[in-house]
Amino acid sequence: MESEKMWGGLMNRVKPYLAMISMQFGYAGMYIITMVSLKHGMNHYILAVYRHAIATVVIAPFALFHERKTRPKMTFRIFLQIALLGFIEPVLDQNLYYVGMTYTSATFASATANVLPAITFVLAIIFRLESVNFKKVRSIAKVVGTVITVSGALLMTLYKGPIIDFIKFGGGGGGGGGGPHGGAASAALDKHWVPGTLMLLGRTFGWAGFFILQSFTLKEYPAELSLTALICLMGTLEGTAVSLVTVRDLSAWKIGFDSNLFAAAYSGVICSGVAYYVQGVVMRERGPVFVATFNPLCVVITAALGVVVLSESIHLGSVIGTIFIIVGLYTVVWGKGKDKRMTNDDSQKLPVKIPVKEADADRVLGGKSEMKTKEGQETNKANQAEI
Repeated sequence: MESEKMWGGLMNRVKPYLAMISMQFGYAGMYIITMVSLKHGMNHYILAVYRHAIATVVIAPFALFHERKTRPKMTFRIFLQIALLGFIEPVLDQNLYYVGMTYTSATFASATANVLPAITFVLAIIFRLESVNFKKVRSIAKVVGTVITVSGALLMTLYKGPIIDFIKFGGGGGGGGGGPHGGAASAALDKHWVPGTLMLLGRTFGWAGFFILQSFTLKEYPAELSLTALICLMGTLEGTAVSLVTVRDLSAWKIGFDSNLFAAAYSGVICSGVAYYVQGVVMRERGPVFVATFNPLCVVITAALGVVVLSESIHLGSVIGTIFIIVGLYTVVWGKGKDKRMTNDDSQKLPVKIPVKEADADRVLGGKSEMKTKEGQETNKANQAEI
């Protein structure tokens, strides 16, 4: 019985970490799949609409069934927050990401998202969702860990270094685009690199804002499945309105059983439906900074999959950056764990009643009665003196 309780307690502690790591594997797959779909001519506005329409259809039945008795009452304030959530992430954020990725590359798009922990951390402090006290070691750990994590992500992005052959591959691998077509493609890529980078950075700010607003909304509407379904529904409706204005060619809405449908289904179910729900559950317990801190793992996973599956070369910068990310992530998680432990300890502290012994009680009562007797005697003396 005790071993079962210990095992259950261990699983409860490990669940948030496993959930966030699993999400990064899902995001790593999305970067590759959606890039292929966009290269095949899929319009990014329409891809975002189909993505959230599929997510709504998949998540809504679970929300209607599992939260039918616990779903809070909808208010106009909550509705406005959900409408804003549906616009920030499904419409604005994702379209900036899709366009920015086509202007740069899938690897660069995933790398720029690694500043998400720092932006989320700053916003959480501004909105008082996170507290920092530099006299406490746990607060210093959160700040230092965030800086180390972002530094590692930037190192992976900006510095390549020499190739490290962990695994010897048969092919020459790298190939370097020496032909005329490679040079033309590189020139076209450089032309749009700056606006693409700005779009990706704007997307990261929007993503951090989505985390903060979702955290506030969950406090007033603590139903993760219902909130996820409503965000996807509002994202579908708002995205459709934007798409009808920006995309005049109705033939662009046609979709078949191909890579476009797979990209919409995968990103909708895994990276919208499941991701919104999982991050909502973890966020209620650990806060938005904890959720955002795991995002740099996506680049590490993408690089590892590239080496194993695609036989890509791995550079020294990627190895050093990975070490930085892991150390920074552990530091932040350690600080957040201390925060969680301190919060639990404070909530368990109750006022203690000190038992009074019978002899002490009799002594106190006896002392009170003696005081009353003396006061009565003094009063009688005073009355006799007046007479």
